Amino acid sequence: LDPERLIQCPLVKHHQIRARRFPYHLVKCKESNPEIAKKLATCPFNARHLVPQADLSDHIMKCNDKAFMDPFLSLPPKLSLSSPSNSQRQKKCRTMPHCSPDFWPLLCFGQAPTNTQQLVS
Repeated sequence: LDPERLIQCPLVKHHQIRARRFPYHLVKCKESNPEIAKKLATCPFNARHLVPQADLSDHIMKCNDKAFMDPFLSLPPKLSLSSPSNSQRQKKCRTMPHCSPDFWPLLCFGQAPTNTQQLVS
C-alpha cells in the first residue's frame, strides 16, 4: 500500500488524508465530531473501517480484512472445520483426568515422595 495515497475520511467526507496519517486523523476527527462518531461503528477486523451502526453486520460479512484476522473464518462452508457438538463439549468439561496419588506432591513440591509416610508429614 502506498503511504502517500489519499483516503477519504469516513466522518467528514471532504477530508482527504494520506494513508500514513489516516489512523491519527481518525482519532482526532472522532474527537472533533462526536455526534457523527456516535453513529458509526468500528469494524472488528480493521479499525480504519468506520461504517454506520446499522450496516456493521453486513460489513463484517463482506470485510476483506476478516481473512487476515482468522483464516478459518474465510473458509467456504464445505471446507469449514467440524466442531464437536455441544453435548460432546459438556462431557469433556465434566470429566476429570485420572491422576495417581503421587501426582499432587510432585506438583506442589517438585518431587515425588519415596514412601507414603512423607505424604503425611
